[in-house]
Amino acid sequence: MTTLDTDIKPPSVLPATLALFTSVSTLICCALPALLVSVGMGAVMAGIIEAVPGITWMGANKAIVFTIAGLVLAASGAWQWHARNLPCPADPAKAKACNRLRRIGWVLWWISVAAFVVGGFFAFFAADLLL
Repeated sequence: MTTLDTDIKPPSVLPATLALFTSVSTLICCALPALLVSVGMGAVMAGIIEAVPGITWMGANKAIVFTIAGLVLAASGAWQWHARNLPCPADPAKAKACNRLRRIGWVLWWISVAAFVVGGFFAFFAADLLL
């Protein structure tokens, strides 16, 4: 192994994974309650609120939740964009793994964007439409 191969680091899916978790929190705070109540499962939602009281805080402070999720999503997207042309190792197996990790990172990021948009729709638009 040459020193050049040891200097090349594989891409990380950690930023995309963090973006996914923060975007899913927008679904939990806003889309889940709307879904459960709209299909007549208000009692289930009450049970979830009793078991996980943080959901009510997230719903009451949805601007903070969406700001944090948006910042993490933007930072993750910037990292993915920056890392798109970074070199992969010369070893064919490591290069294949490097390219696969890049694809996985982009897939996770786009799933995060979709979750963020769905959560935003339910938090800011659907509530006004339903009332």
